[in-house]
Amino acid sequence: MADDEILHDFFPMLRVYKNGRIERLMGIDLVPPSLDPLTSVQSKDVEIAPELNLSAPARIYLPPNADRTKKLPLLVYYHGGGFFIESAFSAQYHKHLNHLAALANVVAVSVNYRLAPESPLPAAFEDSWRALKWTAEGKDEWINEFADLDRVYLGGDSAGANIAHNVAMRVGSEKAEGFKLQGIFLNCPFFAGVDPIGSETTEPFRSGKEFGEKLLRFACPSFTSSDEGWVNPGKDPKISGLGCGKVLVYVAEKDFLKERGWYYKEVLSNCGWKGEIECVEVAGEGHVFSVIAPDNHAGIDMIKKVASFINH
Repeated sequence: MADDEILHDFFPMLRVYKNGRIERLMGIDLVPPSLDPLTSVQSKDVEIAPELNLSAPARIYLPPNADRTKKLPLLVYYHGGGFFIESAFSAQYHKHLNHLAALANVVAVSVNYRLAPESPLPAAFEDSWRALKWTAEGKDEWINEFADLDRVYLGGDSAGANIAHNVAMRVGSEKAEGFKLQGIFLNCPFFAGVDPIGSETTEPFRSGKEFGEKLLRFACPSFTSSDEGWVNPGKDPKISGLGCGKVLVYVAEKDFLKERGWYYKEVLSNCGWKGEIECVEVAGEGHVFSVIAPDNHAGIDMIKKVASFINH
């Protein structure tokens, strides 16, 4: 049928048809919370701000050795997917958070923010900010009993890493109360910029950069340039106000976004921000490798590095 013709094709992520139908091609295999047999991590689902009618619940993960007498760091995690796909409840992210909570020994809150194009940006940023504030409001038993709100971390991969950075910027500007944001870790962060840098001038990285910018334009109707501060921190005049003291960035050799991760380190190191940043590049791996395979050698090594970052 003519009205079922493709209007926007973002394969392998999603397609949008002229009749308005949206077909997501990834991240649609949802799984319930569980007691994970491999890691012994427990999980449960919670509602965040139902009074605001936000479709932004979350899944909380509790590691097996959680003890009320010695509270654990709290990790607020934002999933990737280009702002369009995936979920805190997808099989891939459920597996990833089980491994992350177990190896890092943290209480983790995996946020299920609203997706574009039904809810264009900045909806994902607003939901993610609300979820962080919710953690300090004393409404969840697991967080109250097991989490140390003086040791809060943000993490995310791809678009979720972009969200983690922007939420940390908001922490720095608004001085949110009830928790202390110690650090953020960004896994293959989805940043961009008008001028190509490094390997972005060569294929296939150039094509990847063009694809990423198309995603950004579609996700954010007010988008004017990939040099806007929320997507290119190097062009953000307020970047030195990042609201935490340490940052860990992971990039992958075969990922078209790797240059942006290195550039982020350069920007933070030279902008007047007083914290510490480390960037690690993993040879032979592609985009968000540790999310795709958190239980292989590279994935386990990365999660162990994140564990050390959080706990020391």
